[in-house]
Amino acid sequence: MNERPLAPQSATQFANVRWRGHEHLIEYVWIAPQRRQQPLLVFLHEGLGSVAMWKDFPRTLCEAAGCRGLVLSRWGYGQSSPRASHERWPVDFMHQQARDFLPRFFETLDLDTAATPPWFYGHSDGGSIALIYAASRPEHVAGLVVAAPHTFVEDLTISSIEKAKDGYVTTDLRSKLARYHADPDSAFWGWNDVWLDPAFRQFDIRPLLKSIGCPVLAVQGREDEYGTLAQIEAIAQSVPQAELFELIDCGHSPHRDQPDALIRKVCDFMHRHRARPVAGRLTP
Repeated sequence: MNERPLAPQSATQFANVRWRGHEHLIEYVWIAPQRRQQPLLVFLHEGLGSVAMWKDFPRTLCEAAGCRGLVLSRWGYGQSSPRASHERWPVDFMHQQARDFLPRFFETLDLDTAATPPWFYGHSDGGSIALIYAASRPEHVAGLVVAAPHTFVEDLTISSIEKAKDGYVTTDLRSKLARYHADPDSAFWGWNDVWLDPAFRQFDIRPLLKSIGCPVLAVQGREDEYGTLAQIEAIAQSVPQAELFELIDCGHSPHRDQPDALIRKVCDFMHRHRARPVAGRLTP
């Protein structure tokens, strides 16, 4: 891709979101907030992700697509309020994040998603959350890009998460994650424990997908160590308007492994499905 100046990004901010009976400080960043007439693209990170862990990808994509962006660290990640050490994620945590947390977060920011539905870019767990949100609130979503989403649990996924657990205990993985999370134990064990809970084997959002009415681009790397192409093929089976995009020489993180090809595809997809610029009510 041609080099171009990155879109302006505002400083890190925190929203005080009341959720599950507690106040949670949620880290977030606006990208190109001055583009009030352009669509909003919300970035939902992976199971070990955060605002900082995306690095420059959200800004680069928003600049290429001509949109504004909103990047957040979900509860327990990045600089957001950590998960208490004794608290485990429930097996339906992605459903709770999509159906309860995200609407509360948007309300806290005075973002009217009914009047001005945003786009979503979700990676891994964030992709699953985006799919559940779109199925539960179809009128609140303009379109979805989901990269390496989980629609059901595969043996490959569990095997790789078990290896990640060993790596966290025996290697320098914890110190690496500490660069991106104020409490790396909160992020890692919250994610790892729930995925390795035997009850989580029943996670399956395929029955929900038929309720999605917006455009969907589903992306999968052929060398993804956490999921096979069956994950996005399941989306195509239930969402007739979905487009699938397979990337070679690409693992679980397309935005790191194949950023140029991914950005070109996402821009083309968004431009084909954007009827016109929209005016938001948000004043970040």
